[in-house]
Amino acid sequence: MQPSSRGFAAPGQMRRPTGPGPMYAANHQAHAPAATQAAQAQQQQEEMRRREAQRRQARKPTDLDIDDDLAEAVITDAAILYRKLRDQEKRLDAIMTKKRLDILEGTSGQMPSEGVLRLFISNTAEAQPWQMANDGNAGFNEDGTFDFADNQARYRVKIEGKLLEGSDDADEDSELKASLPPMAPIKMSHFFKRVTVDFNRPAALQSDAFNKIEWVKKEGEADIDCIAFGRRSDEELQVTINLYLDELPERFKLSPPLAWMLDMDTATRAEVVQGIWDYARLFKLIDHDDERRINCDDYLKQLFHNEFAYFPNLPELVSPHLSPLEPIKLPYTIRVDKDYIAPEDASTPPSKYMIWDVRVKVPSTTKRLMQAIISSPRHMANLKKVTQINDDTALLLEKARHLNSKRRFLLSLSRDPATFVKRWTSSQQRDLEIILAEAGRGAGDEGYAGEEFRRGGKDGAWGTDLAREAVGLWLARQKNH
Repeated sequence: MQPSSRGFAAPGQMRRPTGPGPMYAANHQAHAPAATQAAQAQQQQEEMRRREAQRRQARKPTDLDIDDDLAEAVITDAAILYRKLRDQEKRLDAIMTKKRLDILEGTSGQMPSEGVLRLFISNTAEAQPWQMANDGNAGFNEDGTFDFADNQARYRVKIEGKLLEGSDDADEDSELKASLPPMAPIKMSHFFKRVTVDFNRPAALQSDAFNKIEWVKKEGEADIDCIAFGRRSDEELQVTINLYLDELPERFKLSPPLAWMLDMDTATRAEVVQGIWDYARLFKLIDHDDERRINCDDYLKQLFHNEFAYFPNLPELVSPHLSPLEPIKLPYTIRVDKDYIAPEDASTPPSKYMIWDVRVKVPSTTKRLMQAIISSPRHMANLKKVTQINDDTALLLEKARHLNSKRRFLLSLSRDPATFVKRWTSSQQRDLEIILAEAGRGAGDEGYAGEEFRRGGKDGAWGTDLAREAVGLWLARQKNH
């Protein structure tokens, strides 16, 4: 395992000024507006590309079915085979969806198995007085005393973790596992939502840099195997590392009355509600007229301070009796002496680990296998291939429909040219009249096509039913606006 390193922030840490000179700073300010304009122009170009991609996506054909008209126009056997293929594809999609839902339903009630997370805690040190003495008395004054005013002595603590083998796949068939894609290992930070460090000495003797050591898991952040932090110090320190478990659903510590009644010290909110409901059914406290109502006995009255309680209100009623779990506390001594950092005894390893075993809830193996299959490169490549084939098929079918429309047009023309041309020109004339009535309205002589538009009365274009209908539509549109 190659642990990655993640450090805590070091607020309050002092550094020597090493910033750029005034000339460089002035040039940087002069070029700042240009850089801002370039960034804005790039953002506008990206927005234009995104909108263009959306328009293309909206225009892209998606219909993969052959209608009856197109099926008659193409080779009959090919159309029949294609329709059978589409039916098989739809049935396969329905089966896969049902299987996926069955797996999710089957794993939703599974209790996570327990595993052992082994933690390795160690620390290193640099620029300590004994290290400076070995480095040509660097940091020492001429009289041989150590210069504490410019002391750069530091230490760095690492918390590494590894889930022991067999903790997450003890019940997994080896042959089945060999046929499935490899699952990504569960890293240490998956099990914790927060890590803090407390220094075991009076707060008055600590600076802010020692009071604010905290790591918090961020949403969407990749899991890591190592958490590290460093500070300045040339003395041995006693600390307590607090690990806050990240469990889903979250477990709570129960109040003494509730813990005594349910015979459990910790539980999820759903387990508490279910336990109270089972308790009410066991002792026949459910009201006969309203089964949602629980008639409280002495123990429930002590919890809810009421004569009765309704089942839908139980999650809210039990909230005062639930408190966050206490963190896992690991005491540790930060050593900066030579015997620990660089021992002369070859049999003693430098910066020797302190090892802790912590029991954690391991996610369901079935869910992890599903995630491994879905996120595998092979699965993603197959999805892209299927999507590309569907897009190409939809495009070919769209072209076939256009060609079929042209074929029907020419076929009708060949059967009865005179009647077809007459009907076609009549249709085009009606469309043209509608277009001219809409486009030429109010434009004077330039907007109209002939003498009939300049002549009034019943014999003119403005006395026809079409004109009255167009005017009515226009007036209705003006009212709506």
